[in-house]
Amino acid sequence: MTRIPIFPLAGAILFPRSQLPLHIFEPRYREMVRDVMASSARIGMIQPKGEHGELYDVGCIGEVVNVEELDDGRFNIVLLGSGRFRLLAEEDLGTAYRNATIDPAAFDETEPEPLGLAARAEVEREARRLGDAMGLSVDWQAVGRLDDEMLVNAIAQVAPFDVGAKQVLLEAASLAERADLLVQLMQFQRLTLRGGADAEPSIQ
Repeated sequence: MTRIPIFPLAGAILFPRSQLPLHIFEPRYREMVRDVMASSARIGMIQPKGEHGELYDVGCIGEVVNVEELDDGRFNIVLLGSGRFRLLAEEDLGTAYRNATIDPAAFDETEPEPLGLAARAEVEREARRLGDAMGLSVDWQAVGRLDDEMLVNAIAQVAPFDVGAKQVLLEAASLAERADLLVQLMQFQRLTLRGGADAEPSIQ
C-alpha cells in the first residue's frame, strides 16, 4: 500500500509508459505540485464519477518528468505513467488537494505483447475514419511509426470519448483487449458524428 496525492480529472487518463501534459492553474493543485516536487514527484491520476466527488477505483501513477513554473504561479507539467493502481481509501491529510491510499501492485504492468497485423491495421483504419469524420489534420505517416502500445494508448487519451468509456479503456486487461474496445468506440463515435447512432456502444 502507498499513500499518494490524487488528481481527479474527468476525461484525462494516463497509461503506463505514456505521457500526459497538464496545465495546473487551480490553487489547490498548484500546492499539490509544489508538495510532490519536494517529495516523491508522483501524482495519482484518477477520474471522478458522478457529481458528488466519488472516484473510480482504478487510476494511474504519474511521475513528474518535466515541470515549468510560470510567473503567475501556474505550472505546466508532464507526467509519465509508471503503473495503474487500485484505490483503497481516501486520506484526510489536511491539504487542499485530495490524498489516498492505493495498491500500486494491483496490475501486471510488464510490456504487452504486440498486436497482430490485422488488429493493428484495424486500429489505424478506424482512427483514420474517425479523424476524417472530425475534420482533423493528422500526420498519418508519423502515427504509423508508433509502436502498438503507444498507438492504442495515445488514441485512447485524445479521442473524444466520455468518462465511462475512457475508464473502460484504462482498465482493459491487455493491450489486445484495449485495442478491440478502442475500435468499437471509434466506430460508435464516427456513427454518432454522422447522426447514424441512437444507442450506447456495445462493449462486451
